[in-house]
Amino acid sequence: MLGFLPALLAFLEQSKYVLVFIGCYFEGSAAMMTTGFLWHLGVVSFWPAFGTLLAADFCSDIMWYLIGRCAARSFFMRWGHFMRVTPQIIEKVEKRFNRYHAKILVVSKLTMGFGFAVPILIVAGMLRVPFLRYVTINVLGGVVWISLLMCVGYYFGNILQYIPGNFQIALALMIPVLFFFGIRTVSRKLATIDW
Repeated sequence: MLGFLPALLAFLEQSKYVLVFIGCYFEGSAAMMTTGFLWHLGVVSFWPAFGTLLAADFCSDIMWYLIGRCAARSFFMRWGHFMRVTPQIIEKVEKRFNRYHAKILVVSKLTMGFGFAVPILIVAGMLRVPFLRYVTINVLGGVVWISLLMCVGYYFGNILQYIPGNFQIALALMIPVLFFFGIRTVSRKLATIDW
């Protein structure tokens, strides 16, 4: 059993960027903050970690776009009435989204992980936002968002060394929750603005 632990640690060390990619692909924001913390600890280097996070975020965005482009419209036309999504509602959303899609995509990217991103990325695919524009907005937004969350993780790690051991777990749980509610409040305010 004790011989298993060094093998596991060696595996984790060799696959750290693959694990960062998988974590970011499925749970972007949490993986980005965690990677910032790992950067602070010296487990990962900044540029490879940043590039890995950006690649995973990009692949995830493309997946949601393709789901929207290939399947969302037919799904809503066939099953939308169960969710009270009528063709008239789709038409209204399409008009609004086509007019403001760049601003909507930027806001959704900068509030990623708080309820806006995935539905908006699917709608962008469904409404066939030009692919190059979609990619450009999401990559630029990803650079900003990843940088921000990596810095939060990095500086959170710096603060951690000054906190007594008994309180570190409580703080580790409290900071992401406060961050989540702060971003959620900002997101709601941004959603009320008539772009």
